[in-house]
This record gives sequence, structure tokens and C-alpha cells, in this order.
Amino acid sequence: MDQSKQVMQVMLENGGYATLGYLYQHVSVKSWKTKTPYASIRRIVQDSRYFFRIRPGLWALNEQRDGVLGKFKIEVGENQKESSFNHTYYQGLIVEIGNLRKFGTYIPNQDKNKLFLEKPLKSVSSLDRIYEFSYPHLVRRASTIDVIWFNRRKLPHAFFEVEYSTDFQNSLSKYADLQDFNSKFVLVSPIEKKRRFEDIINSDIFREVKNRVQFLDFDYVSALHSRTTEMAQLQKVMNL
Repeated sequence: MDQSKQVMQVMLENGGYATLGYLYQHVSVKSWKTKTPYASIRRIVQDSRYFFRIRPGLWALNEQRDGVLGKFKIEVGENQKESSFNHTYYQGLIVEIGNLRKFGTYIPNQDKNKLFLEKPLKSVSSLDRIYEFSYPHLVRRASTIDVIWFNRRKLPHAFFEVEYSTDFQNSLSKYADLQDFNSKFVLVSPIEKKRRFEDIINSDIFREVKNRVQFLDFDYVSALHSRTTEMAQLQKVMNL
């Protein structure tokens, strides 16, 4: 079976779609005569005769287009539109990156049964409940954040909020309340909203956290997901 057909077969067995990270994990590349098999997978899925992009890092088979889009109740090209699918898709990617990097991963209780692709988010995150890492009122505040990565000492390493609206104040207010922790604060949003984010983060009320909040766009998050998976696969092969 040639390389393209292998990718198509794995995608078909997964319901007609897959993230790049999933393909890296499930396409057997041992027999491929190339030193860059994951670059080959990225090239293969960009062949518009057989594949189409649903979201950054998420590809599907042309022959399964109607079924896949109907399953998720989305349309290609609606990237700017807020939807439950979009929000949980990026939540799920961030959780999987955290898992690959050996962090404990937490999502809020209200999101546990929401679907990341076809899996409930609670089946992807590694923690059933948030660690009691501080005073109760601060833990309660943190428990509403979209994704938290915890380190081995059960302290928050990074907080992530996925935001579609142009009003970032709710997310930034949470970070302001948690500013005394030595944690990373990340806001994930469409690249088109970065200028609005900069306007808000530079307002006086957020002066204490403005140099600590990092803006990541959706393409960056999807690329980080695929690259992190690629590195994990290479380390597995080399027994590192």
C-alpha cells in the first residue's frame, strides 16, 4: 500500500477525518523510505483531490465530506464563527499537548461532557478534579478556566482561555486574580482579534498582567499540537 493510501485508510477507520497528530500516531511509517515521514504526511493531506481541511490541523476525506461535516454540524470556512465545536476542538488540542508534555490536565466541570471531535473532553483530560493548590476562593476562580496544566508538584504551570468574542475582559480578569502564581497565562483566539486583545491588555486595569499574558492564534495551537505529537513519536522510536 502506498503512502497516500495508508493515510487515507487510517483516516477512513477513524470516521473519515483525523488531526495531524492522530495520523502521526497511527500511520505506520516504518517502511517509508524517507527521513521525514511526518513532513510527507503533511504533504499528502494537502492533496485536494483526496482531502480537505476542516480546521487548522484537522483534515478529512473528500469522499466523506458530507458525513463528516454533518456529524459535527459545521461548514468549512466558518472559522470566524463561534461554535461549540470550535471551542472544544481547541480545548482538546491544548489538553492533548499538555498530556504529551507530561502535565496533569484539567478542564472545568461544565465542559467535561462536551465533545472534542467525538470524545467527551473528560476522557481526554487526565484530572477528574482540580487540585486544591491555594485558598478556596482562588481555586474556585481557577476552576472556571478552559484548560489548566499542572506540574508534578500539583501547582498550575499554565492557564489557557479559548476566546472568540472581542471582549477579552472576562478571561483577563481571571488572570489578574491569579497573578500571584508563577504560572503562564495564555489566551487562544483567532489571529484577526489580536489587535483588539492588545488594546484591552494595555488598558490600565490589566497593567499588572499585561506582560505575562501570551496571545496564541488557532494556527499556532494546531501547529504546536502536531509538532509536539511528532516529537513524542520520535522520542518513542529512539527510546528517549
